[in-house]
Amino acid sequence: MTDSPGAAALASTDLVDSDHPAVRAFARRHAVGASDRERAVALHDAVRDGFRYDPYQVDLSPAGMRASGVVERGYGWCVPKAALLAAACRAVGLPARLGYADVRNHLSTERMRRTMQTDLFIWHGYTDIWIDGAWRKATPAFNRELCERFGLLPLAFNGHDDSIYHPYDRAGNRHMEYVHDRGAFDDMPLAAIVADFERTYPRWIRPGNEMEKADFLAEVEREVQGGGK
Repeated sequence: MTDSPGAAALASTDLVDSDHPAVRAFARRHAVGASDRERAVALHDAVRDGFRYDPYQVDLSPAGMRASGVVERGYGWCVPKAALLAAACRAVGLPARLGYADVRNHLSTERMRRTMQTDLFIWHGYTDIWIDGAWRKATPAFNRELCERFGLLPLAFNGHDDSIYHPYDRAGNRHMEYVHDRGAFDDMPLAAIVADFERTYPRWIRPGNEMEKADFLAEVEREVQGGGK
């Protein structure tokens, strides 16, 4: 992949479905600003805060990972929310692609750690947006309400600087560490994601796992009030 965007960075795909009516309506409503930078920032904030982050409801099927599904459900986790930001950007003519990395110390709960049996989160998703002649990384995963309840500063995107992780929480404690960069993609590599999740997190993606019927936000709040994470 070249550094400058090609036609694929503006194309609608099955998973980054920028031509879906719900995605197009969302993008038109929120892409406010006089410049590409302002519109990209506005879309990032709208995806970040308009759809709650919920890693308990992970559906690795195409329907569960598709950008338009986030709009229809009202929630998502980092991978489909990044797909939605990319799709919304493409819908208004802003080239965008998907980026992935493996991280440690991700925002999680005791139930997540028990189910995943590791503190490594693979294929953490973010969005690359082409602004003023360069790719800018933006991560719309953690909505403002969740960050406030979990003691994190909301991850801001200004359109100038890369915004890809929460290195520290509000108390100054180390929160997230990037351990492996998987690169950028014009479309979501779903088959690779599914294969790696099946190998790494067999209990997490198993139908009927203990997270499916639990309330992520409520558990976050209980753990914060109890002094543990």
